[in-house]
Amino acid sequence: MTLTTTGWMDGAVIPNKFTQAVPMPVSPALTWANAPAGTQSFVLHFHDPDVSIQNGTGDQVHWLVWNIPATTTSFAEGMPAGPTLPDGSKQVSASGQTYRGPGAPATGPYHHYTFEIYALDIKLDTIEPGANEQETRTKVIAAMQGHVRGKAVMFGLFRRPPA
Repeated sequence: MTLTTTGWMDGAVIPNKFTQAVPMPVSPALTWANAPAGTQSFVLHFHDPDVSIQNGTGDQVHWLVWNIPATTTSFAEGMPAGPTLPDGSKQVSASGQTYRGPGAPATGPYHHYTFEIYALDIKLDTIEPGANEQETRTKVIAAMQGHVRGKAVMFGLFRRPPA
């Protein structure tokens, strides 16, 4: 599988319009391809693993979208907020039911913001949001166990511009 964006090159610095460096960050356009035969749904997991390394806690959920239909192969830039996206998939982040842009502080190193798309052989249409984004992610990942048939990863770097 592959996962790409037109917003930046894989591994490059994420432009500010997709980040908390601006008041209203927008989600990047994402495209995935070459899903394995038998794919029934996708899960998109966008997170900051560097937070866990720095503070020893779970990493930041910047966007978790599950039960994405198998016929969906891309998200447009600026996906809408709300519990359910136009294709019927569900979303959550540390900011609520919306995309949360990268927000690493200007005083530290660049963080590695990781986008992962998983192809599943089941639908996750019975998974409802938990009490918060961490609980929801735990439920989604548990439901995915034994059902991942493909995965693609890309990342970008970010730290806030100096004030």
